[in-house]
Amino acid sequence: METPTLIQIIGAATFLLAILHTFSTRFFEHLAHMRPAHAGLWHLLGEVEVVFGFWAVILALAMFAIEGQSVTTHYIDSRNFTEPMFVFAIMVIAGTRPVLQTAMTGVNLLSRALPLRGSTGFHFIVLTLVPVLGSFITEPAAMTLAALMLSERIFSAGVSTRLKYATLGVLFVNISIGGTLTPFAAPPVLMVAGKWNWDIGFMMANFGWKAVVAVTANALVATLLFRKELGGLAPLQKETDRQAAPLPLTLVHLAFLVGVVVFAHHPAIFMGLFLFFLGVAHAYERHQDRLILREGLLVAFFLAGLVVLGGQQQWWLQPVLMAMSSDQVFFGAMALTAVTDNAALTYLGSLVEGLSGDFKYALVAGAVTGGGLTVIANAPNPAGIAILRGHFDEAAVNPLKLLLAALPPTLAAMLAFRLL
Repeated sequence: METPTLIQIIGAATFLLAILHTFSTRFFEHLAHMRPAHAGLWHLLGEVEVVFGFWAVILALAMFAIEGQSVTTHYIDSRNFTEPMFVFAIMVIAGTRPVLQTAMTGVNLLSRALPLRGSTGFHFIVLTLVPVLGSFITEPAAMTLAALMLSERIFSAGVSTRLKYATLGVLFVNISIGGTLTPFAAPPVLMVAGKWNWDIGFMMANFGWKAVVAVTANALVATLLFRKELGGLAPLQKETDRQAAPLPLTLVHLAFLVGVVVFAHHPAIFMGLFLFFLGVAHAYERHQDRLILREGLLVAFFLAGLVVLGGQQQWWLQPVLMAMSSDQVFFGAMALTAVTDNAALTYLGSLVEGLSGDFKYALVAGAVTGGGLTVIANAPNPAGIAILRGHFDEAAVNPLKLLLAALPPTLAAMLAFRLL
Protein backbone atom coordinates (compact mmCIF):
# COMPACT_ATOMS: atom_id res chain seq x y z
CA MET A 1 0.00 0.00 0.00
CA GLU A 2 1.48 3.33 -1.07
CA THR A 3 1.90 6.19 1.39
CA PRO A 4 -1.30 8.26 1.35
CA THR A 5 -1.27 12.00 0.77
CA LEU A 6 -2.70 14.46 3.28
CA ILE A 7 -5.86 14.85 1.20
CA GLN A 8 -6.31 11.06 1.02
CA ILE A 9 -6.01 10.84 4.81
CA ILE A 10 -8.55 13.64 5.23
CA GLY A 11 -10.78 11.91 2.67
CA ALA A 12 -10.64 8.64 4.63
CA ALA A 13 -11.33 10.50 7.89
CA THR A 14 -14.37 12.35 6.49
CA PHE A 15 -15.63 9.09 4.99
CA LEU A 16 -15.39 7.42 8.40
CA LEU A 17 -17.15 10.37 10.05
CA ALA A 18 -19.90 10.20 7.44
CA ILE A 19 -20.43 6.50 8.19
CA LEU A 20 -20.58 7.22 11.93
CA HIS A 21 -22.99 10.08 11.18
CA THR A 22 -25.39 7.72 9.36
CA PHE A 23 -25.60 5.66 12.55
CA SER A 24 -26.28 8.82 14.59
CA THR A 25 -29.15 10.42 12.67
CA ARG A 26 -31.68 9.20 15.21
CA PHE A 27 -29.69 11.02 17.92
CA PHE A 28 -29.91 14.30 15.98
CA GLU A 29 -33.65 13.83 15.42
CA HIS A 30 -34.02 13.33 19.19
CA LEU A 31 -32.06 16.53 19.78
CA ALA A 32 -34.46 18.37 17.47
CA HIS A 33 -37.32 17.46 19.81
CA MET A 34 -35.34 18.20 22.98
CA ARG A 35 -33.73 21.47 21.79
CA PRO A 36 -36.41 23.30 19.78
CA ALA A 37 -34.37 26.54 19.67
CA HIS A 38 -32.07 24.93 17.06
CA ALA A 39 -34.46 22.27 15.79
CA GLY A 40 -33.78 23.23 12.16
CA LEU A 41 -30.07 22.44 12.46
CA TRP A 42 -30.67 19.14 14.25
CA HIS A 43 -33.32 18.12 11.71
CA LEU A 44 -30.86 18.87 8.91
CA LEU A 45 -28.14 16.75 10.52
CA GLY A 46 -30.73 14.06 11.19
CA GLU A 47 -31.62 13.71 7.51
CA VAL A 48 -29.80 10.54 6.47
CA GLU A 49 -29.86 11.68 2.84
CA VAL A 50 -27.93 14.84 3.79
CA VAL A 51 -25.08 13.00 5.56
CA PHE A 52 -22.70 12.18 2.71
CA GLY A 53 -23.38 15.42 0.88
CA PHE A 54 -22.59 17.34 4.08
CA TRP A 55 -19.26 15.57 4.62
CA ALA A 56 -18.41 15.86 0.90
CA VAL A 57 -18.70 19.64 1.32
CA ILE A 58 -16.33 19.43 4.30
CA LEU A 59 -13.85 17.47 2.19
CA ALA A 60 -14.14 19.96 -0.68
CA LEU A 61 -13.49 22.88 1.69
CA ALA A 62 -10.42 21.08 3.09
CA MET A 63 -9.13 20.43 -0.44
CA PHE A 64 -9.74 24.08 -1.34
CA ALA A 65 -7.74 25.26 1.71
CA ILE A 66 -4.84 22.83 1.18
CA GLU A 67 -4.59 22.28 -2.58
CA GLY A 68 -6.29 25.38 -3.97
CA GLN A 69 -9.19 26.09 -6.29
CA SER A 70 -7.89 24.50 -9.50
CA VAL A 71 -7.09 21.12 -7.89
CA THR A 72 -10.41 21.03 -6.07
CA THR A 73 -12.52 21.92 -9.10
CA HIS A 74 -10.57 19.45 -11.25
CA TYR A 75 -11.26 16.68 -8.74
CA ILE A 76 -14.98 17.47 -8.56
CA ASP A 77 -15.21 17.73 -12.36
CA SER A 78 -13.51 14.33 -12.69
CA ARG A 79 -16.28 12.58 -10.70
CA ASN A 80 -19.11 10.90 -12.58
CA PHE A 81 -22.48 12.15 -11.31
CA THR A 82 -24.63 10.30 -13.86
CA GLU A 83 -26.02 7.88 -11.27
CA PRO A 84 -27.26 10.56 -8.83
CA MET A 85 -28.98 12.40 -11.69
CA PHE A 86 -30.52 9.17 -13.01
CA VAL A 87 -31.82 8.11 -9.59
CA PHE A 88 -33.42 11.53 -9.14
CA ALA A 89 -35.18 11.39 -12.52
CA ILE A 90 -36.33 7.79 -12.24
CA MET A 91 -37.60 8.27 -8.66
CA VAL A 92 -39.81 11.19 -9.63
CA ILE A 93 -41.26 9.49 -12.73
CA ALA A 94 -41.76 6.10 -11.05
CA GLY A 95 -43.47 7.80 -8.11
CA THR A 96 -46.24 9.43 -10.18
CA ARG A 97 -49.86 8.37 -9.83
CA PRO A 98 -50.20 6.83 -13.35
CA VAL A 99 -47.07 4.66 -12.99
CA LEU A 100 -47.81 3.70 -9.39
CA GLN A 101 -51.43 2.82 -10.18
CA THR A 102 -50.28 0.63 -13.07
CA ALA A 103 -47.87 -1.24 -10.81
CA MET A 104 -50.48 -1.47 -8.04
CA THR A 105 -53.05 -2.92 -10.45
CA GLY A 106 -50.64 -5.66 -11.51
CA VAL A 107 -49.70 -6.50 -7.93
CA ASN A 108 -53.37 -6.55 -6.86
CA LEU A 109 -54.29 -8.96 -9.67
CA LEU A 110 -51.49 -11.34 -8.74
CA SER A 111 -52.14 -11.12 -5.01
CA ARG A 112 -55.84 -11.91 -5.52
CA ALA A 113 -54.78 -15.11 -7.27
CA LEU A 114 -53.10 -16.28 -4.07
CA PRO A 115 -55.38 -17.95 -1.50
CA LEU A 116 -54.18 -15.73 1.34
CA ARG A 117 -56.06 -13.47 3.76
CA GLY A 118 -55.88 -9.68 3.93
CA SER A 119 -52.67 -8.13 2.60
CA THR A 120 -50.58 -11.28 2.97
CA GLY A 121 -50.46 -11.96 -0.76
CA PHE A 122 -49.81 -8.29 -1.52
CA HIS A 123 -46.82 -8.27 0.84
CA PHE A 124 -45.37 -11.41 -0.76
CA ILE A 125 -45.85 -10.22 -4.35
CA VAL A 126 -44.31 -6.78 -3.74
CA LEU A 127 -41.22 -8.29 -2.08
CA THR A 128 -40.85 -10.91 -4.84
CA LEU A 129 -42.01 -9.52 -8.17
CA VAL A 130 -40.90 -5.89 -7.91
CA PRO A 131 -37.22 -6.61 -7.00
CA VAL A 132 -36.96 -9.03 -9.95
CA LEU A 133 -38.66 -6.44 -12.17
CA GLY A 134 -35.75 -4.20 -11.17
CA SER A 135 -33.56 -6.20 -13.56
CA PHE A 136 -35.48 -4.58 -16.41
CA ILE A 137 -36.65 -1.17 -15.15
CA THR A 138 -33.46 -0.67 -13.02
CA GLU A 139 -33.09 -1.08 -9.28
CA PRO A 140 -33.83 2.57 -8.33
CA ALA A 141 -37.18 2.44 -10.17
CA ALA A 142 -38.04 -0.89 -8.53
CA MET A 143 -37.11 0.47 -5.09
CA THR A 144 -39.30 3.55 -5.62
CA LEU A 145 -42.33 1.53 -6.73
CA ALA A 146 -41.97 -1.10 -3.99
CA ALA A 147 -41.44 1.49 -1.24
CA LEU A 148 -44.45 3.56 -2.34
CA MET A 149 -46.72 0.52 -2.54
CA LEU A 150 -45.58 -0.77 0.85
CA SER A 151 -46.02 2.72 2.30
CA GLU A 152 -49.62 2.97 1.11
CA ARG A 153 -50.82 -0.54 1.91
CA ILE A 154 -48.64 -1.88 4.75
CA PHE A 155 -46.68 0.79 6.63
CA SER A 156 -49.51 3.33 6.81
CA ALA A 157 -51.84 0.72 8.36
CA GLY A 158 -50.26 1.04 11.80
CA VAL A 159 -48.38 -2.26 11.68
CA SER A 160 -45.81 -3.27 14.30
CA THR A 161 -42.26 -1.95 14.29
CA ARG A 162 -40.97 -5.52 13.93
CA LEU A 163 -42.91 -5.96 10.70
CA LYS A 164 -41.66 -2.62 9.36
CA TYR A 165 -37.99 -3.45 9.95
CA ALA A 166 -38.34 -7.03 8.71
CA THR A 167 -40.01 -5.79 5.52
CA LEU A 168 -37.40 -3.07 5.02
CA GLY A 169 -34.52 -5.53 5.50
CA VAL A 170 -35.96 -7.99 2.98
CA LEU A 171 -36.78 -5.20 0.54
CA PHE A 172 -33.22 -3.84 0.57
CA VAL A 173 -31.60 -7.26 0.14
CA ASN A 174 -34.05 -8.39 -2.54
CA ILE A 175 -33.64 -5.19 -4.55
CA SER A 176 -29.84 -5.56 -4.40
CA ILE A 177 -29.82 -9.15 -5.69
CA GLY A 178 -33.00 -8.89 -7.79
CA GLY A 179 -31.30 -6.66 -10.34
CA THR A 180 -28.74 -9.31 -11.35
CA LEU A 181 -30.78 -11.00 -14.08
CA THR A 182 -29.45 -8.47 -16.60
CA PRO A 183 -26.09 -6.68 -16.96
CA PHE A 184 -27.45 -3.12 -16.88
CA ALA A 185 -29.85 -2.74 -13.93
CA ALA A 186 -27.69 -3.30 -10.82
CA PRO A 187 -24.96 -0.63 -10.36
CA PRO A 188 -22.27 -3.11 -9.12
CA VAL A 189 -22.89 -5.34 -12.17
CA LEU A 190 -22.96 -2.42 -14.58
CA MET A 191 -19.50 -1.34 -13.42
CA VAL A 192 -17.90 -4.55 -14.69
CA ALA A 193 -20.26 -6.06 -17.29
CA GLY A 194 -18.82 -4.24 -20.30
CA LYS A 195 -15.17 -4.84 -19.46
CA TRP A 196 -15.63 -8.47 -18.47
CA ASN A 197 -18.05 -9.25 -21.35
CA TRP A 198 -20.91 -10.30 -19.09
CA ASP A 199 -24.03 -10.35 -21.28
CA ILE A 200 -27.61 -11.21 -20.33
CA GLY A 201 -27.02 -14.90 -21.00
CA PHE A 202 -24.08 -14.96 -18.60
CA MET A 203 -26.02 -13.07 -15.92
CA MET A 204 -29.05 -15.36 -16.16
CA ALA A 205 -26.92 -18.51 -15.98
CA ASN A 206 -24.59 -17.42 -13.18
CA PHE A 207 -26.57 -14.93 -11.10
CA GLY A 208 -30.18 -14.53 -12.21
CA TRP A 209 -31.79 -17.84 -11.31
CA LYS A 210 -29.95 -17.96 -7.98
CA ALA A 211 -31.19 -14.44 -7.20
CA VAL A 212 -34.78 -15.45 -7.99
CA VAL A 213 -34.52 -18.39 -5.58
CA ALA A 214 -33.16 -16.17 -2.79
CA VAL A 215 -35.66 -13.35 -3.45
CA THR A 216 -38.60 -15.78 -3.31
CA ALA A 217 -37.31 -17.49 -0.16
CA ASN A 218 -36.75 -14.18 1.64
CA ALA A 219 -40.20 -12.84 0.75
CA LEU A 220 -41.88 -16.12 1.68
CA VAL A 221 -40.22 -16.38 5.09
CA ALA A 222 -40.96 -12.73 5.98
CA THR A 223 -44.59 -13.07 4.88
CA LEU A 224 -45.13 -16.32 6.78
CA LEU A 225 -43.57 -14.92 9.96
CA PHE A 226 -46.03 -12.03 9.98
CA ARG A 227 -48.98 -13.76 8.30
CA LYS A 228 -51.32 -13.14 11.24
CA GLU A 229 -50.66 -9.40 11.27
CA LEU A 230 -50.74 -9.11 7.47
CA GLY A 231 -53.91 -11.18 7.30
CA GLY A 232 -55.70 -8.60 9.41
CA LEU A 233 -55.02 -5.76 7.00
CA ALA A 234 -57.41 -4.62 4.28
CA PRO A 235 -57.03 -6.78 1.16
CA LEU A 236 -57.74 -3.95 -1.29
CA GLN A 237 -56.28 -0.49 -1.69
CA LYS A 238 -58.69 2.30 -0.86
CA GLU A 239 -59.00 4.81 -3.67
CA THR A 240 -61.52 7.10 -2.02
CA ASP A 241 -60.06 10.43 -3.04
CA ARG A 242 -58.08 9.42 -6.10
CA GLN A 243 -59.15 9.59 -9.69
CA ALA A 244 -57.58 6.98 -11.93
CA ALA A 245 -55.34 8.48 -14.60
CA PRO A 246 -56.68 8.08 -18.16
CA LEU A 247 -55.05 5.39 -20.27
CA PRO A 248 -53.35 7.72 -22.82
CA LEU A 249 -51.68 9.70 -20.02
CA THR A 250 -50.59 6.48 -18.32
CA LEU A 251 -49.01 5.27 -21.56
CA VAL A 252 -47.18 8.60 -21.91
CA HIS A 253 -45.82 8.27 -18.38
CA LEU A 254 -44.67 4.70 -19.05
CA ALA A 255 -43.01 5.88 -22.27
CA PHE A 256 -41.05 8.51 -20.30
CA LEU A 257 -40.07 5.84 -17.76
CA VAL A 258 -38.82 3.51 -20.50
CA GLY A 259 -36.99 6.36 -22.24
CA VAL A 260 -35.11 7.35 -19.09
CA VAL A 261 -34.18 3.70 -18.46
CA VAL A 262 -32.97 3.14 -22.04
CA PHE A 263 -30.77 6.26 -21.93
CA ALA A 264 -29.71 5.79 -18.29
CA HIS A 265 -26.03 6.31 -19.16
CA HIS A 266 -26.58 9.44 -21.23
CA PRO A 267 -27.46 12.25 -18.80
CA ALA A 268 -27.99 14.89 -21.48
CA ILE A 269 -30.72 12.74 -23.03
CA PHE A 270 -32.46 11.39 -19.94
CA MET A 271 -32.44 14.78 -18.19
CA GLY A 272 -33.95 16.30 -21.35
CA LEU A 273 -36.67 13.66 -21.25
CA PHE A 274 -37.18 14.35 -17.55
CA LEU A 275 -37.65 18.08 -18.09
CA PHE A 276 -40.14 17.31 -20.86
CA PHE A 277 -41.93 14.97 -18.44
CA LEU A 278 -42.19 17.75 -15.83
CA GLY A 279 -44.01 19.88 -18.41
CA VAL A 280 -46.48 17.07 -19.13
CA ALA A 281 -47.02 16.42 -15.41
CA HIS A 282 -47.73 20.11 -14.80
CA ALA A 283 -50.17 20.24 -17.72
CA TYR A 284 -52.19 17.37 -16.20
CA GLU A 285 -51.89 18.16 -12.50
CA ARG A 286 -55.39 16.89 -11.78
CA HIS A 287 -54.17 13.37 -12.55
CA GLN A 288 -51.07 13.67 -10.35
CA ASP A 289 -50.26 13.34 -6.70
CA ARG A 290 -47.44 15.42 -5.26
CA LEU A 291 -44.26 14.76 -7.25
CA ILE A 292 -41.52 13.43 -4.95
CA LEU A 293 -39.06 16.10 -6.05
CA ARG A 294 -37.78 16.80 -2.53
CA GLU A 295 -37.15 13.12 -1.79
CA GLY A 296 -35.47 12.62 -5.16
CA LEU A 297 -33.19 15.63 -4.73
CA LEU A 298 -32.16 14.52 -1.23
CA VAL A 299 -31.30 11.04 -2.50
CA ALA A 300 -29.32 12.56 -5.40
CA PHE A 301 -27.44 14.76 -2.90
CA PHE A 302 -26.65 11.67 -0.81
CA LEU A 303 -25.33 9.72 -3.80
CA ALA A 304 -23.36 12.70 -5.14
CA GLY A 305 -21.70 13.04 -1.74
CA LEU A 306 -20.86 9.34 -1.82
CA VAL A 307 -19.27 9.80 -5.26
CA VAL A 308 -17.10 12.68 -4.01
CA LEU A 309 -16.03 10.92 -0.80
CA GLY A 310 -15.64 7.53 -2.46
CA GLY A 311 -13.10 8.88 -4.93
CA GLN A 312 -10.62 9.30 -2.08
CA GLN A 313 -10.87 5.72 -0.78
CA GLN A 314 -9.14 3.79 -3.58
CA TRP A 315 -5.69 4.04 -1.95
CA TRP A 316 -6.70 1.71 0.92
CA LEU A 317 -9.72 -0.13 -0.47
CA GLN A 318 -8.15 -1.64 -3.59
CA PRO A 319 -5.12 -3.21 -1.79
CA VAL A 320 -7.48 -4.72 0.80
CA LEU A 321 -9.61 -6.30 -1.93
CA MET A 322 -6.73 -7.51 -4.06
CA ALA A 323 -5.01 -9.16 -1.10
CA MET A 324 -7.88 -11.64 -0.84
CA SER A 325 -8.26 -15.00 -2.54
CA SER A 326 -11.33 -15.74 -4.66
CA ASP A 327 -12.89 -17.52 -1.67
CA GLN A 328 -12.10 -14.71 0.74
CA VAL A 329 -13.21 -11.90 -1.56
CA PHE A 330 -16.86 -12.97 -1.44
CA PHE A 331 -17.06 -12.44 2.30
CA GLY A 332 -14.70 -9.46 2.17
CA ALA A 333 -16.81 -7.70 -0.44
CA MET A 334 -19.99 -8.49 1.49
CA ALA A 335 -18.53 -6.92 4.64
CA LEU A 336 -16.98 -3.91 2.89
CA THR A 337 -20.24 -3.22 1.07
CA ALA A 338 -21.83 -2.40 4.44
CA VAL A 339 -19.50 0.61 4.80
CA THR A 340 -19.19 1.70 1.19
CA ASP A 341 -21.25 1.60 -1.99
CA ASN A 342 -21.13 -1.86 -3.60
CA ALA A 343 -20.65 -0.35 -7.06
CA ALA A 344 -17.42 1.29 -5.83
CA LEU A 345 -16.06 -2.13 -4.85
CA THR A 346 -16.73 -3.77 -8.19
CA TYR A 347 -15.40 -0.72 -10.03
CA LEU A 348 -12.08 -1.08 -8.21
CA GLY A 349 -12.00 -4.74 -9.20
CA SER A 350 -12.57 -3.82 -12.84
CA LEU A 351 -9.33 -1.78 -12.80
CA VAL A 352 -7.21 -4.88 -12.13
CA GLU A 353 -6.07 -7.01 -15.06
CA GLY A 354 -5.75 -10.79 -15.06
CA LEU A 355 -8.41 -11.65 -12.47
CA SER A 356 -9.72 -15.21 -12.56
CA GLY A 357 -13.32 -15.97 -13.40
CA ASP A 358 -13.90 -17.25 -9.86
CA PHE A 359 -12.54 -14.01 -8.37
CA LYS A 360 -14.77 -11.87 -10.60
CA TYR A 361 -17.86 -13.88 -9.70
CA ALA A 362 -17.06 -13.83 -5.98
CA LEU A 363 -16.44 -10.07 -5.98
CA VAL A 364 -19.75 -9.19 -7.65
CA ALA A 365 -21.76 -11.83 -5.79
CA GLY A 366 -20.41 -10.62 -2.45
CA ALA A 367 -21.08 -6.98 -3.35
CA VAL A 368 -24.74 -7.55 -4.27
CA THR A 369 -25.28 -9.92 -1.33
CA GLY A 370 -24.26 -7.26 1.18
CA GLY A 371 -26.28 -4.53 -0.55
CA GLY A 372 -29.07 -4.50 2.01
CA LEU A 373 -27.08 -4.24 5.23
CA THR A 374 -26.93 -0.44 5.47
CA VAL A 375 -28.38 2.64 3.79
CA ILE A 376 -25.09 3.27 1.95
CA ALA A 377 -24.52 -0.32 0.78
CA ASN A 378 -26.54 0.00 -2.44
CA ALA A 379 -27.45 3.11 -4.44
CA PRO A 380 -31.27 2.57 -4.36
CA ASN A 381 -31.37 2.19 -0.55
CA PRO A 382 -31.52 5.94 0.20
CA ALA A 383 -34.58 6.14 -2.07
CA GLY A 384 -36.35 3.52 0.02
CA ILE A 385 -35.40 5.31 3.24
CA ALA A 386 -36.60 8.66 1.90
CA ILE A 387 -40.05 7.23 1.10
CA LEU A 388 -40.57 5.01 4.16
CA ARG A 389 -38.81 6.68 7.07
CA GLY A 390 -41.85 8.81 7.97
CA HIS A 391 -43.52 5.63 9.25
CA PHE A 392 -40.81 5.05 11.86
CA ASP A 393 -40.41 6.65 15.29
CA GLU A 394 -39.14 10.24 15.04
CA ALA A 395 -39.07 9.77 11.24
CA ALA A 396 -35.71 7.98 11.47
CA VAL A 397 -34.71 4.42 10.58
CA ASN A 398 -32.44 2.91 13.23
CA PRO A 399 -29.30 1.68 11.37
CA LEU A 400 -28.61 -1.11 13.87
CA LYS A 401 -32.17 -2.45 13.65
CA LEU A 402 -31.96 -2.27 9.86
CA LEU A 403 -28.68 -4.22 9.95
CA LEU A 404 -30.18 -6.91 12.20
CA ALA A 405 -33.31 -7.14 10.04
CA ALA A 406 -31.22 -7.49 6.87
CA LEU A 407 -28.93 -10.24 8.23
CA PRO A 408 -31.31 -13.23 7.71
CA PRO A 409 -32.17 -12.37 4.07
CA THR A 410 -28.48 -11.60 3.49
CA LEU A 411 -27.63 -15.09 4.77
CA ALA A 412 -30.16 -16.60 2.35
CA ALA A 413 -28.61 -14.66 -0.55
CA MET A 414 -25.14 -15.77 0.55
CA LEU A 415 -26.19 -19.43 0.56
CA ALA A 416 -27.81 -19.07 -2.87
CA PHE A 417 -24.75 -17.54 -4.51
CA ARG A 418 -22.25 -19.83 -2.79
CA LEU A 419 -24.00 -23.22 -2.80
CA LEU A 420 -26.33 -23.27 -5.82
